[in-house]
Formats: sequence, structure tokens, C-alpha cells
Amino acid sequence: MYRDRTKVIKIGNRVIGGGNPILIQSMTNTRTDDVRATVEQIHRLEKAGCEIIRCAVPDMNAARALSDIKKEINIPLVADIHFDYRLAIAAIENGADKIRINPGNIGDEEKIRMVVEKAAENNIPIRVGVNSGSLEKCYIEKYGHVTAEGIVESALSKVSIIEKLGYDNLVVSIKSSDVLMCYEAHRLLAKQCIYPLHVGITESGTVYSGNIKSAIGLSLILNEGIGDTIRVSLTTDPVEEIRSAKLILKTLGLRKGGIEVVSCPTCGRTRIDLISLASKVEKMVEDYDLDIKVAVMGCVVNGPGEAKEADVGIAGGIGEGLLIRKGEIVRKVPEAELLNALKAELDSMVK
Repeated sequence: MYRDRTKVIKIGNRVIGGGNPILIQSMTNTRTDDVRATVEQIHRLEKAGCEIIRCAVPDMNAARALSDIKKEINIPLVADIHFDYRLAIAAIENGADKIRINPGNIGDEEKIRMVVEKAAENNIPIRVGVNSGSLEKCYIEKYGHVTAEGIVESALSKVSIIEKLGYDNLVVSIKSSDVLMCYEAHRLLAKQCIYPLHVGITESGTVYSGNIKSAIGLSLILNEGIGDTIRVSLTTDPVEEIRSAKLILKTLGLRKGGIEVVSCPTCGRTRIDLISLASKVEKMVEDYDLDIKVAVMGCVVNGPGEAKEADVGIAGGIGEGLLIRKGEIVRKVPEAELLNALKAELDSMVK
């Protein structure tokens, strides 16, 4: 497992690499200099399960705002920097737990050196990021087009710049919106890199397309034993990124805890409003700290069996359903009361 052998890196109050648990990241979409809005969003992300948060730092007002934001949150704060080395220095001075830079657009070697020295002075890790969409012309010309090999070569060249300045408190990220290219690039990089890898499918799209692309890409990469932190990039409320990331990790057996909801796809035998019920159940269970499986099934063919395999479940009938717990039928419940009956069972399990 590559992730078992990566360098251990401390980010604020969390640790990644060296076989430590894979952490879930997201990025705020508020104006960073709007401290109230940014803190409110981070609090929602924390509640959803976000473990590291990144904020854009496009100007000095945003860099200075990090100090006030940091005081109000409980998870590590990462500053996302492009183009201006002074913003990276200011972000560190204002309490960033990690900075994300692309040495290719941060300035000349002297400017990079100043950023690295400030990071070293504060023992702040640097995430070196390369995106296929901004791959340098020299690598495109070398390989004929954007390739996994070019992405990896670009990333390692930037790592080398910082290493030559005597600093190795690094995290590496290579991203592409091309799922298979991203997968191949991570396979190549993992064999040549000792640093923790932040994994994600960039610009993956909306909730629908983005979740599909991210689930496929992240699963391929993570199942190879690669990846120390992840982000599911979606064009929506970032809280949805956390929900998706948690489910991906749990499905792969890389994380435990939380309620898993299974439900049937419905068919012509279904006689309850299963689609609505399953959605309500999925939303309801977010508030429970239980490591169990809940089944919401629609008919008598597979419903009772599936519900009995779960810790607690519903097997639909005609305008009613069976409430089942640990394989035993608890009682028959009218359709209108199924959600409340399930909630009562979950409440009793918590107690």
C-alpha cells in the first residue's frame, strides 16, 4: 500500500501520510474576506464531516482574513495561492496551517525561496499542485498532448525545486478532469514520490456527473492503495462534497461509522411511495452516530429478506410496511407512519 509508506505530515491538529486515516477535504466558495459567511460555511462543513478546509486567497484582504477565520473553526485551514508569492507569505503569517501553491506560477526562484523560508520558519507544509488544464507547454510538446507522464514529470520538477531549497514538508496533488488519465498519473507518481498525495478528479461537474466521475476515479486510485487526503469536487454546495466523500470511503472499506442506507430501485410491484420515503430516511439518518445498515425496501419479493439482513429496515406492502429489526418483524405499520416508526427504532438503538 503506497499510502502506508508516505511521509508523515502534520497539518494543524491533524496528521496525514504513513498509513494514517485518509482525511476528507473541501474548499469554501464564499469570499474569504467575508469572514462571517466563510466561518458559517466551514461550520456546516465541519458538521458534515469535513476534516481539512481550503480557502482561496486571491488578494491581501483574503490573506489577512485567515487570522479571524482560524479563531472560529476547529479543523486545519489551508490557503490556496496563485501568482503572488506575497500572498503565500501573508497567509502563513495569518495562521494558515498549510499553503497550496504551484511553483510554476508563483514567480522566480528567489520568490519561491522566500515562500519556502517562511514555511520552514513556521513548520507549515506546502502542497505542490499541478492541474492538467495548466500543464506547461514544454511537457505538452514533449509528449504531443496532455498526458499522465507529462503531469507527473511536471509535479516532480516542482517538488524538486522546493527540495533543493532544503524543505521536504510537502504534500503533492496532481489533478485532471479526465478520469483514466488521472488514475494513470497517480499510479506513476506513487512509485516515484514519498510525499502524501491529495487525490481528486478536478472540474468533475455537477452533483450528477461529478459524483459519478469522482466515485469512479477516486475508487480506482484509492483501491490501488494511493491517496492520503481526498476531495470530491462538485459544482454545488460544498457540503455535498463531504457526503459523497464519506460514502466513497465507506464503500471501499476505508472508513467505518455512520448509517448506510440501502433501498431497492422500485418496480411495478411497489405499493408505497418508496422514492420519497428513501430520500427522507437518507436525510434523517445523517443526525445519528450509529454504525449500522438501514434497509428501505418496496415490495414482498426481496424486501423482507433484505430488511432482515440489515440492522433495521422497512419492507413495503400495500399502503403499509413491516418494520424489521435484527432479522425479526417488530410490527406492521401504516405507510404514513413508517418514517416515524423507523426514527423511533433508531432512537432506541442510540439509547
